[in-house]
Amino acid sequence: MLADLLGGQRVDAERLIETINQKDQVILMHERPDGLLACVLLERVADSAYLGMLTVRPVAQGDGIGRRLLAGAEAFVAAAWHSRSVHMTVIVQREELIAWYERRGYQRTGEFEPFPYGDDRFGLPKTNDLKFEVLRKDLTSA
Repeated sequence: MLADLLGGQRVDAERLIETINQKDQVILMHERPDGLLACVLLERVADSAYLGMLTVRPVAQGDGIGRRLLAGAEAFVAAAWHSRSVHMTVIVQREELIAWYERRGYQRTGEFEPFPYGDDRFGLPKTNDLKFEVLRKDLTSA
């Protein structure tokens, strides 16, 4: 579970405003009359798209909203940006999350990125062995 790996606040209003104002980045949201249920960050990177911050409110988890938002994000980047693939980074200890993405067509690349220790925008690590694995999905054969 993520709470066992990271503490602190990873997203705040200032960071969201900074993200929204960046060129080639969008945040897709799933809203209902009672408020925001889910969101995802997308960033255009050459002929690919980076997907991050896919988040679903706990009360709505298990309802398929995350799966539908992920599919909508993939459709958006393919249509709007002509992206040929989507990639993301997932903390390697989140095996259940990696498995969830694999069931949706993402593949482990064997590429790893270091965890940015000391940058509290990524959370306050509770362990010293964190790293990210890059997952990728080809959109041209989907």
